[in-house]
Amino acid sequence: MLDPILMFVGAVFAVAGVVKGVIGLGLPTISMGLLAIVMPPVHAAAILLLPSLVTNVWQMVAGPALGAVVRRLWPMMLAVCFGTWSGLGLMTGAAAPFGTALLGVALTLYALTGLAAFRLSVPNRWEPILSPMVGAITGLITAATGVFVIPAVPYLQAIGLEKEELVQALGLSFTVSTLALAVNVGVEGGLQPSIALDTIAALALACAGTWVGQTVRLRMSPAAFRRWFFAGLLVLGTYLIFRSVG
Repeated sequence: MLDPILMFVGAVFAVAGVVKGVIGLGLPTISMGLLAIVMPPVHAAAILLLPSLVTNVWQMVAGPALGAVVRRLWPMMLAVCFGTWSGLGLMTGAAAPFGTALLGVALTLYALTGLAAFRLSVPNRWEPILSPMVGAITGLITAATGVFVIPAVPYLQAIGLEKEELVQALGLSFTVSTLALAVNVGVEGGLQPSIALDTIAALALACAGTWVGQTVRLRMSPAAFRRWFFAGLLVLGTYLIFRSVG
């Protein structure tokens, strides 16, 4: 008989993969949010690492702009690592009981900015100051929740990157965040042999879901799909907040 948790993990990553295939992001966000319903965030983050790394490296290298993106964003990437490692222990230490609530808050804020189509415009002259700040804040939130979209994604959308540059910049940011988070999860004891089967299932179904999502993208409006995606995140984030304080 199949383990219900394994079946749930597989279903979560299949859905998250479809979303990533359609709109280019959302796999870690959805996975962490749904897995937190049935397991501690540090365990969810451990299962997430390999699927996130594979899909985001794929996104990062699939294009001609990687060199330019790295040269422009390396201060932010260093700060992501610094912020994540500075938050070592937030998932398992004294703040661990608040991890699910913080995850809910992060998902809710991200959903609200997406539904509001909130867009900033950051002048190039501000990047040397803002990029490290955004990276460090993103890293701390990553260390506490396993979610690395706030404030990195709105910021990257605001600095005037071309479409292909933005796709690769998101892949770069998510890859660096995943690797930095892997260090934390390893030190915090989350990388256990017992998660191997869950991780393999997650990777296989995330890749399959991504392929399905890329097919779906040809048949529906990505803008409409994004609205449903953010609406679902809002419901999930609100649920996690109320469950953790109830």
